[in-house]
Amino acid sequence: SIKAIESSNKQDDTMWLTYWVVYGVFSIAESFSNIFLYWFPCYYVGKCLFLLWCMAPVSWNGSQILYHNIIRPCFLKHHQTVDNVLGTLGTKA
Repeated sequence: SIKAIESSNKQDDTMWLTYWVVYGVFSIAESFSNIFLYWFPCYYVGKCLFLLWCMAPVSWNGSQILYHNIIRPCFLKHHQTVDNVLGTLGTKA
């Protein structure tokens, strides 16, 4: 990520920022379901393969696919509500 930030090409910045957004959403989802997923055999191997797929430097990169097909549409659908709630919290704080 640091090398992406320091490079003159901004395409790799977008790739890594997309990865970190997907990783963050995955981490939040995992924290709620970890108690159940822990019992599945080879869960950690699957998690490792999933994260490797998300950061793979290929056109079918997992983070790009998940972001554009799941996270971005959900964000665009609810971003106005989130902005309103955060704005209200900011004024109350």
